[in-house]
Amino acid sequence: PYTANMELFNDEAMTCAMWKVAFNQQIRITNMANGKSIIVRVNDRGPHKRFVQEGRIIDLTKNAFLRIASLKDGLIKIRVELL
Repeated sequence: PYTANMELFNDEAMTCAMWKVAFNQQIRITNMANGKSIIVRVNDRGPHKRFVQEGRIIDLTKNAFLRIASLKDGLIKIRVELL
């Protein structure tokens, strides 16, 4: 599958999906519970609009998420900083 900017999706990449943010924008994501942070690049649109209505603002690749949290944590509170 391809991302919205026509890259081949790679769950190992440090990328994310976010609405209304330019492709290739660098973003620092900080896990508010443990202070861990990563820098990801926007290469897709998302999350799905039904999740946005529930408060989700960003989707991270699995690799990016695992650097700041455990999969068992599920949804986490984050800080988003455009770089």
